[in-house]
Amino acid sequence: PTPQAAALVAIDVAKQRNEVLIEVPDARRRRRLTVANTRAEHDRLVAELQALARPVTVGFEPTGHYHRPLAWRLVRAGFDVRLISSVALARTREALHNGWDKNDPKDAQVILHMLRIGAAKPYHDPLEHGINDIQELSMTHEVVSKAKTEALHRIQTHYLPLYFPEVDRFRNNTRSDWFFALLERFPVPASITALSKEAFIEAAWDVAGRKVSKARLLGDIYETAQSSIALPIPADAPAITMFRLVLAEARHLIQQRDTIERLAGELLGEHADFQRLQQVPGIGPINALAILAEAGDLRRFGHHRQFLKFCSLDLATHQSGQFRGKTKLSKRGNARLRRTLWMAAQVAIRQRENSFRAKFERYVAKDREDPDLRRKAFTAITAKMARVVHAIIKSGGDYRPFVEGPVPGGRTPLYRSRQGASATL
Repeated sequence: PTPQAAALVAIDVAKQRNEVLIEVPDARRRRRLTVANTRAEHDRLVAELQALARPVTVGFEPTGHYHRPLAWRLVRAGFDVRLISSVALARTREALHNGWDKNDPKDAQVILHMLRIGAAKPYHDPLEHGINDIQELSMTHEVVSKAKTEALHRIQTHYLPLYFPEVDRFRNNTRSDWFFALLERFPVPASITALSKEAFIEAAWDVAGRKVSKARLLGDIYETAQSSIALPIPADAPAITMFRLVLAEARHLIQQRDTIERLAGELLGEHADFQRLQQVPGIGPINALAILAEAGDLRRFGHHRQFLKFCSLDLATHQSGQFRGKTKLSKRGNARLRRTLWMAAQVAIRQRENSFRAKFERYVAKDREDPDLRRKAFTAITAKMARVVHAIIKSGGDYRPFVEGPVPGGRTPLYRSRQGASATL
């Protein structure tokens, strides 16, 4: 709720300047300012708000990253800073003005109205709460991973079908640099068959890295090159130079990703929440990094339902009169966090024994081939993953694969016999 005696400040953020609207209780008129994104103008705004000599609540709509410097200054000045949802702002503007017309002063008026009715949420500044470095590592890792995937797809769908189609079966995972290094050295079958089998194995021995049965693997690649259907392009042709250029890009992106993961391990190696999250099945270092980057301190969510809503995993239903639509995920929250939990759930249900797989098996026991039932099961496991993550961080305890339920006497059962009787402590 918005304090009754607080001055309300609405800011419509833009790249070059910000439209500011100030409303002070009992004042006859609102005050309008235009604040440029300069140090002097930010200082002027902070001084203007401090001169009010009363509590100040500031609201703004997040706009790219342009709001971050000004928001940090306002947080450091001690003001109550709040976020306005972009979707809620658009819907409220249409309802108040009965039209889709949009401009910066009008947006500031709508933000002020939403602050007045309490339709805002607290702003969690990454720099103030010490998660700015974690966010940068996580976001950069995602950008580099996407770029590496795009480079791999270009190699698979364009270059390999032309210059060495059969070699793709030797690529066993996306984290290996040896495959791209081998192609960079021997991009076409002719560059392999120009050597004898023994000479090729000797030349590619160090390039192939540490492999089990390396001689057999390289020998198989040599035999494959002998019968390849690749186009007869010489290894020094400009087209192969372009092929090598893309291979070098893929190798560079792999090195960048490895560097980011090493830095993340150094930064969060002693972080208690980072270590605790990795106890949960399906959550490795990268997923744990993404969860901490997107959610920050999970202890700020008083109940797991608040965290589910933040992850956009809360349920919503469209109902009117006698009509009731399907209940589905609202998807009004952090999409990247929801995707991270979804991927962690996918990994967890493929492990041997844990409560996630047990719940999934119970969910799909009725019909394992029903795709709709499996989709609902995946969603249920993702929500369970979010609840478990919130619980272990908030409680500070370690993850327990199977939590024992209490028996009527209040004691914990050691096991349950086939006849249903429990042995207790």
